[in-house]
Amino acid sequence: MEASYESESEPEAWPGTQRPGTGTVSAAVREHLRKLCLREFPCGAGSWNKSRFLPQTWRTWRKLVTKEEDVVSPGEETVEALLGLVRSPHSPWALLNDSNAEDSFLRELAIRNPLMITDTFFYSYFRSLRVVDKEVTLVDKDLLKFLKLEELVLSANRIKEVDATNLPPTLKVLELYGNEISSMECLCARPPAGLQHLGLGHNKLLGPLESLYVTADHWPNLVSLDLGFNDLTDLQSMVASLRTLRHLRLLVLQGNPLALVPYYRGLTIDSLAQLCVLDDITVSPNEKHFFRGLSLSGDLLAQEAQFVVTIGNLRGVLDTSVLDPEPGPEGPFIAYSYYVTYDFVRDEEGEADEDTGELAEIVKPSPSLELLVEESPEEVGEDVIKDIVGGVTEEVEGSLESEAEESGESELSVISGPSTILQTPRASAEELAKLRLCIDPRLCPSPGTVLFSTTHKPWAEVIPCSYEMQHSLRDLVPLKAFLLAGTTVTIVEEKILSWPVVLPAVDSPLSAKRGKGEKDKKGKEKDRKGQGEKELAKQEWKVPKKKKEPPKELRQDPPILQDSKKIKKVAKKEKPKAVNPIYESDYHPEPLTVEVQIQLNQCRSAAEALRMFAV
Repeated sequence: MEASYESESEPEAWPGTQRPGTGTVSAAVREHLRKLCLREFPCGAGSWNKSRFLPQTWRTWRKLVTKEEDVVSPGEETVEALLGLVRSPHSPWALLNDSNAEDSFLRELAIRNPLMITDTFFYSYFRSLRVVDKEVTLVDKDLLKFLKLEELVLSANRIKEVDATNLPPTLKVLELYGNEISSMECLCARPPAGLQHLGLGHNKLLGPLESLYVTADHWPNLVSLDLGFNDLTDLQSMVASLRTLRHLRLLVLQGNPLALVPYYRGLTIDSLAQLCVLDDITVSPNEKHFFRGLSLSGDLLAQEAQFVVTIGNLRGVLDTSVLDPEPGPEGPFIAYSYYVTYDFVRDEEGEADEDTGELAEIVKPSPSLELLVEESPEEVGEDVIKDIVGGVTEEVEGSLESEAEESGESELSVISGPSTILQTPRASAEELAKLRLCIDPRLCPSPGTVLFSTTHKPWAEVIPCSYEMQHSLRDLVPLKAFLLAGTTVTIVEEKILSWPVVLPAVDSPLSAKRGKGEKDKKGKEKDRKGQGEKELAKQEWKVPKKKKEPPKELRQDPPILQDSKKIKKVAKKEKPKAVNPIYESDYHPEPLTVEVQIQLNQCRSAAEALRMFAV
């Protein structure tokens, strides 16, 4: 019969045993046993059950003889009554809700045969220990006292190194998930020879040398290995070492940077022919067939990941142009456009400097594009920025004073955060001195990333972005960190105000001949008028062509960037009255949504992998 128990409290010594020190596995086990109260009422031996036992020597629990009596002495409890006290959920001696079946077994055993509960019994009886999330930092040598221990689970602790010499040689299962182990080297000093499962997921394993510690020299009988969610990067070296494990059938490598390469699954399956399950997915015969022979060319495959970002339709953007007044002869003429931005990790190793639609001017703001901020008296808690969003249309140059005079308004907010208006009031030099210099974090992506943008589109109920971008990256560790943190998608409205350009009067030689030219013009008009009257009857059916006026030259202000949440807020505040008041209360704007998909490319055959990634 296999027995196990789980520790659920911080380390503290158990009465009758030696305390090895806080933060150790044995201390956590003893503290758990102490809280079970196996030697206190209703468990253990005492005045409540002393007549049940004959006089005896205290040598071993096997020589104990239990005396069965039909009549219980006054002041004592029957076994059934004591068991009822620990089994009833309403009893003050009931187990805690998070207790397991082994805890219940131990307490009932302490009632039926209390003299069995000794250190010798524990060390020779238990085959499984589970010490989970108990701030354990050290695997101490007291574990060697468990002579029949086969399973040791030490997950979610703070273990950085494991002295393999303190592990019982009878171990078959060792789990160290969620610790702080940075290398497997410490486990290879003298590992248990019969170990069949090793779980090291969610640790900090990093570096190409880790593949040296997963060979048959250290784990000759390993059947299952879990190295998921670490920072392993060298797939080719890892599968070469795993190939020596002849008994390996279950393998988990997902969550590592090496699993991001498109040929990861194919190369692993073809390299480990005996493998049955990879990353909790059964290896099918079709997979083995499609990737046959890929391992022969594994060293020729480039270690890079490929992602395809697709942005589809944008819905729920309100048409704010209905709130603008009709432009007069002097303007302003207002134009709106909408686009979507997102940030993606920068590849320091392999990304080429190409025109891929990234907003480099936003990612790398120059000193002249720094923002001057002061509190707005109109909206409490909103930042007022004294500068244009640098580089969206052109780079602003000159001193801060000249920027304040020439720049237009700039509004930008991240859609996932609180809406904020970023205005640009025209200020004097004295007002500029009161402003403090800072950079709005919403104008730049997170460190190590690049900002990408879709093309600008006019307003529509459904705005088709039709955007697709492929990202190829070779620096896999920062890529994994970026994927865990996630990207930020922003919907931006760009508003541009245009004004007619008034050309100044310039003296020229043509002005001197103006009078003469007017006289000649009048004479020619009279001749054309007389000739036109004669031919009017012949050309009545013709429609005279209207002379096209040359287009007016317009001066554009810097664009105003505004978050779509703020658009909805303004539209709701200044919404025109409905023609039919019945429908006014039923107005429900469509929620703002954008279709975004980030897909990891994966090869489906050995031929595809060699065609795309062979060096």
